[in-house]
Amino acid sequence: MKPSQNSNWACWIGPNPDVGNMDKRQSLENDAAVTAEDEQSTSEPGIVEASVDVWTAHQHSAADSQLDVQTITDKIAEETAVALVYNDLSHAVMMVSPTDLEAFAIGFSLTEGIIESSNDIYDLQLIHGAVGIEVKISVSNQCFAGLKDRRRSLTGRTGCGICGAESLQQIRLPVKPVTGDCVISHAAIQHATQALADNQPIQSVTGAVHGAAWCDPDGTILQLCEDVGRHNALDKLVGRMCQEGLSAAAGFLLISSRASYEVVQKAAMAGMPVVVAVSAPTTMALEVAQQANISLVGFSSAGRHVVYTNSQRLTQV
Repeated sequence: MKPSQNSNWACWIGPNPDVGNMDKRQSLENDAAVTAEDEQSTSEPGIVEASVDVWTAHQHSAADSQLDVQTITDKIAEETAVALVYNDLSHAVMMVSPTDLEAFAIGFSLTEGIIESSNDIYDLQLIHGAVGIEVKISVSNQCFAGLKDRRRSLTGRTGCGICGAESLQQIRLPVKPVTGDCVISHAAIQHATQALADNQPIQSVTGAVHGAAWCDPDGTILQLCEDVGRHNALDKLVGRMCQEGLSAAAGFLLISSRASYEVVQKAAMAGMPVVVAVSAPTTMALEVAQQANISLVGFSSAGRHVVYTNSQRLTQV
């Protein structure tokens, strides 16, 4: 079969004797380009559809294989530029999934130390433009003065939260030790970890976003936000918790990524006492966790996780 002439993605999947019925997302990991005119909006926020070609090799014998190609409609995670503008001062441009943007703006403002509480935000407007979305945020004069003093202007790409910082001292924010003394069982961490995938609707069909979940002490996921950037997902979660009045004092953060320093730092700014990541922590993450009195857990998977700092909050039962 020949590939469709109007398709822009061509993905080659070779034979793999160790894999039977391969997941569609695993079969579409090769680099590709989708033009804007071939993208179609869906009724699902943060998702667009595109026509792609899936190439499959059927191995009949060592010397005999057959190539097939199938044109399908794939679901792609949407990503857009979002400019955060405080009192008409452009402060940050981030690449973000265009969902929960009000929560993102609130959470970013809190975890970056721009505001101390949501009461410092007087107005918030979303302005959609041709090249992205502008979020106009009106904050108190005191907060705006502090923002101007910091003179921090960052342009963030996916997975990057400090590009454009004007000095090394601006990378780390001053964080106070988290005082929450909640106790989390290892069983609760396991329960939440195993429920994470079922609570990520965008990830389940695109395979391209991170999830940040807030869990109660029993491991029940109370709230979850998704984004192409792990720290963006966390900012959205913090903002939504603020909107819904969820306390960060009792419970834990579960994030579907590594525990980078900015994730732990943002968790500290939000007052989250326990951070659980499905992947590894970095050295700076460990340093921030120790400084902020955060219990940091990594490599959380079915039947196993590793406690790196402040294990006093973790219990067997």
